[in-house]
Amino acid sequence: MTGLNIAIVGAGIGGLTAALALDAAGHRVTLIERRTGFSEVGAGLQLSPNASRVLIGLGLGPALRRAASEPPRVVVRTLGNGREIGGVALGGHHREAFGAPYYVIHRADLQTLLLDAVRGRSGIRLLVGRDVVGLAETAASVDLTLTSGDGQRTETFTADLVVGADGVRSRLRGHLDAKPLRSCGAAAWRAVLPRDAAPPELQGEATGLWLGRGRHVVHYPILGGQHINVVAVVPERLGSDGWGQLGEPAVLRAQFRDAAPPLAALLAVPDSWLVWSLVDRPTARPMARGRLALIGDAAHPILPFLAQGAALAIEDAAVLAATLGRAPLADALAAYARARIGRTTRVRRAARANGRTYHAGAVVGRLRNVVMGRLGPDGMTRRYAWLYGWTPDSQASEETSVAP
Repeated sequence: MTGLNIAIVGAGIGGLTAALALDAAGHRVTLIERRTGFSEVGAGLQLSPNASRVLIGLGLGPALRRAASEPPRVVVRTLGNGREIGGVALGGHHREAFGAPYYVIHRADLQTLLLDAVRGRSGIRLLVGRDVVGLAETAASVDLTLTSGDGQRTETFTADLVVGADGVRSRLRGHLDAKPLRSCGAAAWRAVLPRDAAPPELQGEATGLWLGRGRHVVHYPILGGQHINVVAVVPERLGSDGWGQLGEPAVLRAQFRDAAPPLAALLAVPDSWLVWSLVDRPTARPMARGRLALIGDAAHPILPFLAQGAALAIEDAAVLAATLGRAPLADALAAYARARIGRTTRVRRAARANGRTYHAGAVVGRLRNVVMGRLGPDGMTRRYAWLYGWTPDSQASEETSVAP
């Protein structure tokens, strides 16, 4: 197949990675982004080996080493009394087991290094300040209707293929699948604080995970180890369609009145929190059809209890780029959709199950603690070998037909 003219809608982590992967595969790429700037709202994220190996394969290894941190382990504690109940081996253990590092990184740093790489590729064009308001396919091409940010100017962009990377509330997904978003009745509160402002016992390199009934907290160093990313997940009765709403610190602290003193002290530091309502929905069926393919949250938004949202988008980008080179377009897109349905459905289910485990009540929580203790850090890592050991080359062996 000769190189295609591909439009990617959305210049987030998935869209930028797809641009790099598709450019490397010999296609001409135009990235269309409704924002005019690229400041990324958010805090930290985790790049497990299934994602980091893809980025390293795209030539981003040196940039990742400079921007990311590599925690040695996860320490799991009970939220109420701070007792250590288990752990997960990361660091060198992950490199040895899975052939790639487990990184943590500020979302803005990852977006910046991806964007720098995109701007260095002559085969990738950036169109910013354009909103996609229409899509029409013909036998030979697909036309996108774009409007300027102020809505005063309309233009048409023609491509051989459109890749929808436009996030959880994707407009393009509606052309393939209309399954509604599902709330999980919880919200994630996110903040970043100076590392030296944290309680001394929580200033180490390890990732901390605190589990309690209906709630949990995770924290780890980012930004060159000078800051700590904190995410607190708490119950929420009424969800919001907005992203990154400001949260009142006193409201969050009230959710953790019974927390162990070090955790309570950590949560008392930030004076600014951003809040996201947590949602997911089954993988789009199909993920690709005609001249449209979906990647990342546009195709399969998942809950954050396995830290795999960004990782799955990066996986999608790698598989789509590899698949497009193997067959005519219609066959290639069908193969891409088949290849990703089993993997993304399994991860979505596992994330929901992890949330139930994290937030278990007293009886199930005690059983969880016993299991974690018996498995030990190495055993906990092996438990997720199916997740972290994924490579683009192993995709063919994934299950390709799973009910949502």
